[in-house]
Amino acid sequence: MAGIKKGNPVRDKSYEFALSIIKLYKFLVEQKKEYVLSKQILRSGTSIGANIEEALGGQSRKDFFAKMSIAYKEARETDYWLRLLYDAGIIPIDKIINLTNDCNELLKLIGTIQKTTRINS
Repeated sequence: MAGIKKGNPVRDKSYEFALSIIKLYKFLVEQKKEYVLSKQILRSGTSIGANIEEALGGQSRKDFFAKMSIAYKEARETDYWLRLLYDAGIIPIDKIINLTNDCNELLKLIGTIQKTTRINS
């Protein structure tokens, strides 16, 4: 994919996840005519990668950690919206299972990065 800067797993995974969230957003708007929750998940799901990018360009370790912390919070929020959309019967299990797994993988990666950053500070 042309837009991905290869070589950084958390950057790559968050970018791919954002693309999947955009596809989910399109599905929600076009097929389900759902406009409120779809915007919420679009914002939080794409914000994860944006904050990771900001962290990678951080001016200090403290700045890096702060942006990674925001990315972690956005991933948690995205997981919440995914669960809510599923439990409300808006999206079926086949549309959510991979997104939920990917979101949990991002949470683990970002959490590990936070822990390592704290230890090395």
